[in-house]
This record gives sequence, C-alpha cells and structure tokens, in this order.
Amino acid sequence: MALSLSFLHQSAVMGLLQHVKMLTPKPARGSSCAARAELQTSSGLPEQNGSYTTTTVPTHKVTVHDRERGVFHEFLVPEDQYILHTAEDQNISLPFACRHGCCTSCAVRVKSGELRQPEALGISAELKAKGYALLCVGFPSSDLEVETQDEDEVYWLQFGRYFARGPIERDDYALELAMGDE
Repeated sequence: MALSLSFLHQSAVMGLLQHVKMLTPKPARGSSCAARAELQTSSGLPEQNGSYTTTTVPTHKVTVHDRERGVFHEFLVPEDQYILHTAEDQNISLPFACRHGCCTSCAVRVKSGELRQPEALGISAELKAKGYALLCVGFPSSDLEVETQDEDEVYWLQFGRYFARGPIERDDYALELAMGDE
C-alpha cells in the first residue's frame, strides 16, 4: 500500500483541526532557557496594589532518548511549561505534528519519573496507564526520563482494534457492477 498509516493518521488529524478551532490556552513560552541554570525559576505576579510578588516554579531535568535519531537530549523544564515547547526554546528538535495532543507523533514511553498531560486526547487512559505520554501537552512533575516511540506503533495500539477488521478481499462481481462490465 502506497500510503503509510502515519500519513493517513496525520491527514485525519489535520482535517479535524481545520474544522475545529482549538481554544486550549497554552502556557507562555519562557525566556531563554540558557539562563535557566537553577532548578527553580521565578516569575513575577502583579498584585491588586500594582506591586509584584515573586513565585518559584519547580524545574525538573528531562531526558529524552530519541530512538529514531539515536541521540539523548537532557534539558531543564519548569513544571508550568510544556516539555516540547521548552525543548524547542533550547534548539532541541523532537518529533511532533499537531501540537494539541490529538495525534501520536510526539508519543513517548515514560522510563522513570512523572508527568501531567491533562490535554492528551491522542492517548487513551489505558495507554497512559501503560506509561505512554505526549510531549506536546506534557508537563513534568518530577525529573523525567522518556523514550520516543514509533508513531505508527502507538497509533495502532490506540486505534488499531477499531479500524482493523482483517484483509480486504477483492470482490470481482462488485467491481464489475461498479464498472458496468457485467
């Protein structure tokens, strides 16, 4: 078959995203992560009187094993930032497609640590329980080690049982009727 499963999957997701406007607010992309060498980040919040208070956001070390490229990436991510966005801010290239948690292009398997992914529509509760996650909508809750997954494999685990009904058998009689060649 000329079209791969990932192409069909991406086409379906992109078609859906063209018809449904995603209104999910995304956390702001932080400042340059090169300056973020500490395990805590501070941000100012305005108070009613116009002054600012400083809050500290915990930051965690995230290690991503990119199996396709055979490389390991290690970087710091604040708890209130998406893992994929923070990686991109540090010029780290990771797989992605939709950026909304709807596909499986950025799927990873958690080796150690914890993350939150409340917007991950592309991963079922069953797969989340087995340790799968999406980097585009994942927030670290602790130091984290993950491994990228084959997109087609994760998509098959997620949706294969619904679409796979066995091989398509050729029905010559139906083809003759459709072509008017009976």
